[in-house]
Amino acid sequence: MSLYYVGIDGGGTSCRARIRDEAGQLIGEGKSGSANILLGVEVAMTSIIDAIAQAATIGGLTETDFASMHVGLALAGAEQKSAWQDFMALPHPFASVVLNTDAYGACIGAHNGDDGAIMIAGTGSCGIYLTGTKQHVVGGREFPISDQGGGAVMGLRLIQQVLLADDGIVEKTPLAEHVLNHFHHDVDQIVSWSKSALPRDYGQFSPAIFQFAEQGDSLAISMLKQTAADIEMFLVALNRKGATRICLMGSIAERIKAWLSPPVQNWVVDAQFDAIEGALMFAAKPEHNLY
Repeated sequence: MSLYYVGIDGGGTSCRARIRDEAGQLIGEGKSGSANILLGVEVAMTSIIDAIAQAATIGGLTETDFASMHVGLALAGAEQKSAWQDFMALPHPFASVVLNTDAYGACIGAHNGDDGAIMIAGTGSCGIYLTGTKQHVVGGREFPISDQGGGAVMGLRLIQQVLLADDGIVEKTPLAEHVLNHFHHDVDQIVSWSKSALPRDYGQFSPAIFQFAEQGDSLAISMLKQTAADIEMFLVALNRKGATRICLMGSIAERIKAWLSPPVQNWVVDAQFDAIEGALMFAAKPEHNLY
């Protein structure tokens, strides 16, 4: 009977699957909905099975082959022990499953299984350094109490500055005008919006910060300097743990390198593989289970 290995990278938006055979040959890939286990373990399992079924179909396999598949799961939310336990208690049709975080999968893939670190900064942020099977994590406790250097925190700070500008306390730069235009120059609308705004709602303003910084906007430049300082704070913390090779990942981190101080830039390296490949690397290896 043939054995297959499956890598899963699952977050709040999507779940991506990749199947390889014992020789490492690609069988197929699939993509489905949310697989953040904090949004529901059954929902995540359904998305995982759906993505694997798609990948299997592409490779000429069927659901009868699921029993021959060893699945490595790199899932958002796996750091919460109760959610990890609830997910692992679910029945599944596979030969085995190994569950760790999406950041862990990204780090394993980025350094091809060797020791190294990653700094993720997209809407949120998190740093992780792997040495052997030990992992050191910095940040990543979610908006608004953590996630410095991420797009949501950038957006929150920007809104704060825009309100100060509207009060005449700080300069009303073109970036501030841009944000005010978004809300039809109605501060009450900003206040109402803030009561239910999610991290991604704040994060929507981060591309404009980069755009206006390129045009010399003083507010945008100060915002990016602060974001760079936040990311550098985490990079220095990872370096203190022993990391000398760090991959920057995510929409913010990938654009911030030029804003980092030269010594810190020297630690930055390119990722070798993605999080799905990282998950494939720990499929069938239970010692990589987070708990």
